[in-house]
Amino acid sequence: MSRGEPVDVVPYVPDVADEEPDTPLPDLPPLPADPRWRVEHLPFLSVVCMALILFAASAGFFAGGAPDALGAAAGVLIVTISYSMSTLVIAWADTVRPALLMPLGLLTYTLKYTLLGVILAFGVSSDWEGRTALGLGIVAGVMVWTGVQAWWMYRRTARK
Repeated sequence: MSRGEPVDVVPYVPDVADEEPDTPLPDLPPLPADPRWRVEHLPFLSVVCMALILFAASAGFFAGGAPDALGAAAGVLIVTISYSMSTLVIAWADTVRPALLMPLGLLTYTLKYTLLGVILAFGVSSDWEGRTALGLGIVAGVMVWTGVQAWWMYRRTARK
């Protein structure tokens, strides 16, 4: 094609496949007015867990010295980070798109329990003196976190 020759313009004719379906989008539940309730317990639980870390480290130190203090504190810290991560991921998914709750929740739990399994397998197979305290710290962290979160939710629902 050289300069000056007219260009044929072909109008766009939509194909049947390009048309939008006539079915309406499904009704999605409205998002809550204030989504902060999903994470409002985290500051209080974090303070409780920090106190538990100090208590576990002290108890571990008096029971078996520095390795047990480190093991007990590390066990509680692992649970605190793990549970906080799950809470934040699930809260984020619920505010962005509730359909993401199940896949992201399962992915988060799979990752954290895999990591926890690797940590415990390493701890059990090692000759480290704090391995028993690490396991006890994890148990204490799970029990305290679960108990305080249940109490928090009971208190929250009792207000309403």
